[in-house]
Amino acid sequence: MSSGTNRPELAKSQAALNAQGGPVVILVEPQMGENIGACARAMLNCGLTELRLVNPRDGWPNEKAVAASAGATEVLDRARVFTGTREAIADLHKVYATAARVRDMVKDIVTPRRAARDLHAHVAAGRRVGILFGPERTGLVNDDIVLSDTMISVPLNPGFSSLNLAQAVLLVAYEWWMEAAQAEEFYTHTGQSPPATKEELHNLFDHLEGELDQTGFYTHPDKKPSMVRNVRNTLQRAHMTEQEVRTFHGIIAALVGRKKQRARTE
Repeated sequence: MSSGTNRPELAKSQAALNAQGGPVVILVEPQMGENIGACARAMLNCGLTELRLVNPRDGWPNEKAVAASAGATEVLDRARVFTGTREAIADLHKVYATAARVRDMVKDIVTPRRAARDLHAHVAAGRRVGILFGPERTGLVNDDIVLSDTMISVPLNPGFSSLNLAQAVLLVAYEWWMEAAQAEEFYTHTGQSPPATKEELHNLFDHLEGELDQTGFYTHPDKKPSMVRNVRNTLQRAHMTEQEVRTFHGIIAALVGRKKQRARTE
């Protein structure tokens, strides 16, 4: 299908869009090279060029991905491969996750159109953003979803809402493209400290969870995974800055130090 327009506001050059630092598309454990190629095609249609792959099943690089990309090789040539979702998002400030539903945790849920507005606002404020897409058959698991700040849910026919991977990428990327002509900064934060990256947040999670382990907080091993997700999800919703993360590290260290000091004096 071909497309064209005479509307000048939709005729932004790809270079201009790339200069805005568009969202990173992260495919978690994609199964088929053809699907990765189709996603690259969808991305380049909408001016997105940064693709990250987490444990692609059929390895990388992949000739079938090139064949299915319809010439979107600049996306595939720049694609980066990671062993885990946490590593793939470490340098990002805000992460959105696409999923049909989420259980056992509280998440803000937005449509792709609202997500596009928010993503442009984040980019305008100098934040690096990314969008997670799950495996073709299962979608994202809870351990990946909890790493995100916000969920994207597509309001489709409730009786049949099935999308393939490339369709999902195209739908979200298209809303980003359409918003480009009218993007504006919807919100920012006061103060001098920039927002924390995901790596900085994950280091805080590791610190907190390690100390909670030492104190015997997790009394029921079978409940520990869901408790960890809930604590992480709560902190994710705080949208912490770098300074706030450092402060929390100090709080944890102070509490642990006082407990050890009391133990020595008793």
